[in-house]
Amino acid sequence: RPGMYIGKLGDGTHSDDGIYVLIKEVVDNSIDEFNMGAGKRIDITLTEEGEVTVRDYGRGIPLGKVKEVASDINTGGKFDDKNFKKSVGLNGVGLKAVNALSTYCHVASVRDGKKVEVEFERGDLIRQSEPIPTDEPNGTLVRFTPDPTLFQNYRFNQEFVETMVNNYTYLNAGLQLFYNGRKYYSRHGLLDLLRENMTNDPLYPIIHLSGEDIEVVLTHTDQYGEEYYSFVNGQHTTQGGTHLTAFREHVTRTIKEFSGKGYEFSDIRNGLVAAVSVRIQEPVFESQTKTKLGSKEVAPGSSLTVNKFIGDFIKKELDDYLHRNPDIAEIMLRKIASSEKERKAMAGVAKLAREKAKKVSLHNRKLRDCRVHYNDPLKAKAKEDRREDSAIFITEGDSASGTITKVRNAETQAVFSLRGKPLNSYGMTQEVVYKNDEFNLLQAALNIEEGIEGLRYNKVIIATDADVDGMHIRLLIITFFLMFFPDLVKKGHVYILQTPLFRVRDKNAVRRTKKKNRKKEETEGEKDTFYCYTDEEREAAIARFGNNAEITRFKGLGEINDAEFAEFIGPDMRLDRVKLKREDAVEKLLEFYMGKNTMERQNFIIDNLVIEDDSEI
Repeated sequence: RPGMYIGKLGDGTHSDDGIYVLIKEVVDNSIDEFNMGAGKRIDITLTEEGEVTVRDYGRGIPLGKVKEVASDINTGGKFDDKNFKKSVGLNGVGLKAVNALSTYCHVASVRDGKKVEVEFERGDLIRQSEPIPTDEPNGTLVRFTPDPTLFQNYRFNQEFVETMVNNYTYLNAGLQLFYNGRKYYSRHGLLDLLRENMTNDPLYPIIHLSGEDIEVVLTHTDQYGEEYYSFVNGQHTTQGGTHLTAFREHVTRTIKEFSGKGYEFSDIRNGLVAAVSVRIQEPVFESQTKTKLGSKEVAPGSSLTVNKFIGDFIKKELDDYLHRNPDIAEIMLRKIASSEKERKAMAGVAKLAREKAKKVSLHNRKLRDCRVHYNDPLKAKAKEDRREDSAIFITEGDSASGTITKVRNAETQAVFSLRGKPLNSYGMTQEVVYKNDEFNLLQAALNIEEGIEGLRYNKVIIATDADVDGMHIRLLIITFFLMFFPDLVKKGHVYILQTPLFRVRDKNAVRRTKKKNRKKEETEGEKDTFYCYTDEEREAAIARFGNNAEITRFKGLGEINDAEFAEFIGPDMRLDRVKLKREDAVEKLLEFYMGKNTMERQNFIIDNLVIEDDSEI
């Protein structure tokens, strides 16, 4: 059962799919070598064919243990080694799992001028060399190809791998990591992480605190909501856990006590951007993918809890820092006071809006809900975890929402219908979220008023027409999210639904089908039908049918029939994730595209204008 070792399998479309876990299991071993002072460089190479190679320059696996380390369960050297108690790969199956879940696995170890190699096919040993002389530098090489019968149709998402690589460098200052020949390096660790990932300018210099087994960075920005990055023993815990809960609690408590005022925690955390990294002994995660820490204590049998360990550090170090840096403390408290003032100013509006949303929640004509939600507790006896499959389509008008509602998978797909174009929320305060019915009901449907921790759907899919009006509506919705819920975008939950621009089919085949049996049109006719998302796909389909090609241009979602739409939002659904590049400054982006109509923007539109000629179709 592969899931015992790496959680889920997947095909690479999610950042915690099994193929990425396999890479991590190998790289984590190399990182542990780096932390022991053995080897400051790691090379990672991925090929188009899906082969992975990891080469470190540590001490290498003991030459007499290479086969056992790669194939025998529970023979890892970390179980009894105190130096590795705070590593990630403590289960003793990391490299073995990689071997077992690969069609081919090659492990080579170099130590003190000698080299040993072993090769496996689907976990079975096919070659083992004797130690041979070599002039290669010490270290370990692991090359593997994930088994496509397990990871069906898998493809590595370069963005996910690059994020993983960057996180390794942020958490291991001084490590040189080369990914496909490109060098990744961080001199200042978590400080670099915040500097390079923030999309709004900090209101004051980033506060950087570090101690034994803990490092934190934090600042405030003018964005709404909170934004966190959390790590345990070098593992990016994307779903947080006990360490992040403790960090959030004690940062806000310490700042509140320092201020001497009765600020609410939500006011203190509004606009907070922070990262926390801790190292604890033998961490317990809530799943094999290690994305959420479950450990209550810093070590098995210890009386020191994770909460107290982090709390004691934050209380002393952050309080000392604020006293030593009164100028920074003043800016921080000014921001908190501003958040408090805004919250109180819209308290009445927010209360009425919540009551309204609550009243319509049971009879919300805009929302057609599904049965499985992202924030559902995991059922102990569930055959499969489908929470990540949960999605909500945001549509324009009743026509498109009616079609999607008819053909959706009611188990995991919800539909929210907008009434025309939403408001341009750029430059507005959060009050607009409560005063505007569309935004208020959308916020309630997503369950994100208090932050995205309670998000009800893993994928928030904007499904609008591919015309000018549809594109404008996309921009308005994305602007709303970036203004008030930026984490929804930054954490990768917002997508654009891609629907085909053209249908190209063999008109003779369609006629034959209709004559033979109209009921068979959808089954037999589809074999001679291609749905094309690009001009290149359209040209290829036309070339296939020649003069018999019948071409239909889809102008809007309402023109697509139910049977066709069911295919477009089924297993082969095409989605484009809304992404922010590291160098994007959200405020400047929104000001340029959604702010006042400047001459600069007019020139940009003219320079990039595309005129479509339907006569070519």
